Amino acid sequence: MKSRADWVRKNLYYYDDLKQFYRFHSERKKKILEIGLGTGFLLRACEAKQGFGLELNNNFLAESREMYPEFKYEVWSGSRDLPQSLLEAFPEGVDYIFLVNALGIVENIQETLEYLRPICRPHTRIISNYINFLWAPVFAIAEILQLKMSQPRKNWLAMADIKNILQISGYREIKVGHRFLWPKDLGFISDFLNRFLVRISPFQWLGCTQFFIARMEAKIQRSELTVSIVVPARNEKGNIAPLVDRVSKLAGISRGEKYELIFIEGNSTDETAAEIKKVMDSTAATRSFPMQFHQQTGIGKGDAVRLGFSKAIGNLLVILDADLTVLPEEIPRFVGVYCDGHGEFLNGSRLVYAMEKEAMMPLNLVGNKFFSFAFTWLLGQSFKDTLCGTKMLSRENYQRIIAGREYFGDFDPFGDFDLIFGASKLDLEITEIPIRYHQRTYGQTNISRWKHGLLLLRMSIYAMGRIKFVK
Repeated sequence: MKSRADWVRKNLYYYDDLKQFYRFHSERKKKILEIGLGTGFLLRACEAKQGFGLELNNNFLAESREMYPEFKYEVWSGSRDLPQSLLEAFPEGVDYIFLVNALGIVENIQETLEYLRPICRPHTRIISNYINFLWAPVFAIAEILQLKMSQPRKNWLAMADIKNILQISGYREIKVGHRFLWPKDLGFISDFLNRFLVRISPFQWLGCTQFFIARMEAKIQRSELTVSIVVPARNEKGNIAPLVDRVSKLAGISRGEKYELIFIEGNSTDETAAEIKKVMDSTAATRSFPMQFHQQTGIGKGDAVRLGFSKAIGNLLVILDADLTVLPEEIPRFVGVYCDGHGEFLNGSRLVYAMEKEAMMPLNLVGNKFFSFAFTWLLGQSFKDTLCGTKMLSRENYQRIIAGREYFGDFDPFGDFDLIFGASKLDLEITEIPIRYHQRTYGQTNISRWKHGLLLLRMSIYAMGRIKFVK
């Protein structure tokens, strides 16, 4: 009888793809529970800070412990409570749960997912791969010919089945998809099929591997939140006082959360900095929230946002443009969606409700539509308005984006794409909030339609190789 290590070596091309998939969707030095493969192959490949393998087959337990002794292993059927040794090893939960072909074997998938809840936390990502049922005849023949390890197969799952099971088990779907169009190494041909063709419709439905990424549903109390509103302001003198007045009214309404307001002024020519100082001094005695003012030494909105986030004291971070085209009164709705557990990275969408006249020029609207389609395809998550400046995320997740920023590099002077790409790479649940878009009443836009549009296009093309067509 061949050991599982023998089968891994025999089909190394397939297992290397598994390794690349799980490495891409997980951070290094994290707590990982792996269920299904069990050998420690993926735990080591993903550089787990603390790893635990649950074997579905008792025959392989000794082999796992011998080959990867740095990790712990137990046998678990998926139809009972998690082993006590696992719960004791991770009293604060795990960062990732890898389900490696496990859902095709367990007796009851809904039950298995429910048994995993004690080890999940709001930030925990469940990452699962399983066989595309369209390939069932091919794999059956491969097992007969001893080209593939034989496994009991109880469940052939369509994508709709998985979505339904996740929902009724108390989990939220983040991403689903297919990969790996050809499981054998044919050199550049296989590379083309598996890296490019399978990620383009309609070929994506033919991938032999299906996957999903999900998180446990979780609610957050508003009373636990301090919302830091970061306002990049360049040549916005006439908008400062109205903005502060609106935030004052907003903060005065009791919903549970607290607010702070942070102005980042960037090389204005219209005395914006002096106006911010004046307004802050005049409202110091009556405002019910703290305010900060900083002047950036760098250039661009992205630099301003990073400076503002670094100074924020809140655990929930918001970007609000100073031009009042999106009003501060929209922010509590963002907070409500976040607290209800319906999203982790919240992005405003100006393209749902009717806009005020001249709020957005026709060419700008066309550009927004183009980038919404491009980003939905590129990231595998729905986007309607990528260029809206109003965004919200937790401080904890922003720190994770910072930690992984070197993957994309410092490529975005606006800051929007840096956050969107970073959130997508971390598999945060991205949710769009429909908002009203108003006409600017003071000053002119700081965006150059053609210059910045071409820059956004170049950034999108660059990201294709780092997200869509990554090896």
